[in-house]
Amino acid sequence: MLTLTDNASTAVRDIVERSGGTGGAGLRIDADDAESTDFAVAIVPTPLEHDTVVEQDGARVYLGENAAWALDDKLLDARVSEDGRVAFDLLRQEP
Repeated sequence: MLTLTDNASTAVRDIVERSGGTGGAGLRIDADDAESTDFAVAIVPTPLEHDTVVEQDGARVYLGENAAWALDDKLLDARVSEDGRVAFDLLRQEP
């Protein structure tokens, strides 16, 4: 299952809060198919019915079915630039 670094958890929480997300809001990641490396990302108020929910240190990430499969063995990391822009990196989880 996708895991988040501390940096990613903080970034996701901050992005959701800045967008006005409340309660169960989170970052949703999905893909057109399970083999895709192109992901759609959006802030959503709740997960969809078949989403996988990843909650870590107060950050919520909802994975559509294709994204959950594609990201199963990945680690989500985040970098924040001096001007506040966030860039996410997908890394392979270490065994």
